[in-house]
Amino acid sequence: MDYQTDVNVGGPRMRPVQERSDHTALVVGGFLYVWGGYRSISGEEVFFPSDEICIYDMRSSEWQTRPMEGDIPPSLSGTCGSYLNGNMYIFGGCNDSGHSNQMYCVNLLGEKCIWKNFTEGGESRPTPRDKHSCWVYKDRIIYFGGYGCKQIRDVHPNSFTIDEASWAVIGNALFRFWGWNNEVHVYDPSSNTWTEPHTAGSSPTPRAAHASAALGSRGYVCGGTENMMMDLHCLDLESWTWTNIVSQSAVPQGRSWHTLTAFSPSSLFLFGGLNLFCEPLSDGWVFDLETAEWRQFQHPHQDKPRLWHTACLGLDSDIVIFGGSRDYRILMDTIAVLRFPSLGHCSDVLIFQTQPYSLFRLCEDCIGKNAEILEKQLSILPLKLLEPIQKKITFFRTTMETDKKITRT
Repeated sequence: MDYQTDVNVGGPRMRPVQERSDHTALVVGGFLYVWGGYRSISGEEVFFPSDEICIYDMRSSEWQTRPMEGDIPPSLSGTCGSYLNGNMYIFGGCNDSGHSNQMYCVNLLGEKCIWKNFTEGGESRPTPRDKHSCWVYKDRIIYFGGYGCKQIRDVHPNSFTIDEASWAVIGNALFRFWGWNNEVHVYDPSSNTWTEPHTAGSSPTPRAAHASAALGSRGYVCGGTENMMMDLHCLDLESWTWTNIVSQSAVPQGRSWHTLTAFSPSSLFLFGGLNLFCEPLSDGWVFDLETAEWRQFQHPHQDKPRLWHTACLGLDSDIVIFGGSRDYRILMDTIAVLRFPSLGHCSDVLIFQTQPYSLFRLCEDCIGKNAEILEKQLSILPLKLLEPIQKKITFFRTTMETDKKITRT
């Protein structure tokens, strides 16, 4: 079911963002862009419209919504979004009609957001899937894993694990299977072509709802296995060689539907997810690639578990978490085995500070928090400083109002 909203064709408009899960999010400059996903209305899971994108100003904490036009994709959840040369690319995903393997692109930096469909002509496309991940490297997008359907001729035991539940769902239609894969596919936007490189080394087991991050010429994958084991793998994006990274410390409990974000040349930040007992998690961890050790990350959001949220690298190496679900329930579709964490969808933005702030940032925050006391002095600030300070004031006022609303509910 699609969720419809009023669209202002004339341009962006201010509007509180609505809670959602399984959306796509990415950061460009000081803005967080959020597209797609789904929410619960009267106990029913509904998809957000695909002809709009929500934009969060990380400096002022204000949201706006921009209309989109062109070759508008279907409403989707579980799609994989990436940013390359001013464009957002989305591939795959699912909705009430099943899984997708379509590719769409939209320029986020122009006056208008105009979608283009690059599905046609893209031969050797991967089979339909969702809950996959991707890395961007050398102007190409590299996709890994996911859950979806294949015809029997496309099923390879080493790269695809059949979901036994799909047998009961598809009945006698044994030419199609649903399950998890560990395939690597490369998309080149400049030529609209797909390739599937031959990988060496010890490949991860097939998986979906895992987490991934990229650092330089390496892509990292963790969790998301059928038994929710917390393993960590690295793919060299030059040689296409897999390496299983063996931890030299205690390992976080296994999980799916979590996030992994690179925030320094040797550090990965892990947050949230769902453990083997279907319990939503709120713990944070940092993996040091130089020592191969995990350490637990202390943060102020321990009371806010999340799964199927998004995580992006924000300003000053902050990790920006948006949306997701705080609890879990399985819904089964009679055609395509769609699993949704539902109820308890969230719309708040969680900020995780990973590095010490600069003196300038600390001064901005101090003024923003104490604007009422410093009101007379603000008028004498140079215009170049006044604009960011005004955004900081708005940020802290909005954050306080949001916290009050959450406390009341």
